[in-house]
Amino acid sequence: ISVNIERNKMEIDRKKFKVISCEILFREICYCSSISKNIIDIEFLPKGLHDIGADKMSKTLQDKINQVEEGKYDAILLGYALCNNGVVGLRSHTDLVIPRAHDCITLLLGSKEKYLEYHSKNPGTYFKSTGWIEREKNFTDFTQTIPQSLGITATYQEYVEKYGEENAKYIIEVTGDWLKNYSKFAYIDTINGYFDDYKKMTKMAAQEKGWEYEELKGDMKLLQDLVDGNWDEKDFLIIKPGYELKATYRDEIICATKREK
Repeated sequence: ISVNIERNKMEIDRKKFKVISCEILFREICYCSSISKNIIDIEFLPKGLHDIGADKMSKTLQDKINQVEEGKYDAILLGYALCNNGVVGLRSHTDLVIPRAHDCITLLLGSKEKYLEYHSKNPGTYFKSTGWIEREKNFTDFTQTIPQSLGITATYQEYVEKYGEENAKYIIEVTGDWLKNYSKFAYIDTINGYFDDYKKMTKMAAQEKGWEYEELKGDMKLLQDLVDGNWDEKDFLIIKPGYELKATYRDEIICATKREK
């Protein structure tokens, strides 16, 4: 009897979660999961999912959610933010949990409040992290990766075929001037390890462009709370079965609305 009592005292309320995440957060999600009390299965999707448009991104994520075996997990967790509406419309047969954030920079800084505070004081900042660097096709080529991440990926001829020659010229003229919107590289340091070369690469890229350079201390609190099941309503949205995710464009960023039959 005493042995059973001792065992009961030692029991931990462990949950089983399925994480579907952007690979940009690979190191952070893996670290947080490794120290969480919960049992976590992780699936990473390619960074390029952001480049295919909101509708296609949402469909891809929905397909992945649908493939999760019903009843196997206590909840499905999304390592994503609103991401240009790429998560709008998502629903699930199991509780679906997502941080309240506009993009992954919020997840790397630890809260939407920190992101808004920094962004308001530092407009024109382009962020880098281990994931943003490692998940590029050529992670040493900063010139190519910035326009790609902004969705400027088509060639002039592709624009001509899709929009006509006059419109193509206008698009190239406008998108080709993307540099004017940026004046700083900020490297977000979330993971302790051997990443000084990434910082040096980012600093060198800033010097080549005549930009400022700054290193920011990241915070994995949001991601840790996500996998630990600490879902404060202020920071997380839980979408129950029968509901779907919607954007609000207000402070809460996202909400859940009942699905129409």
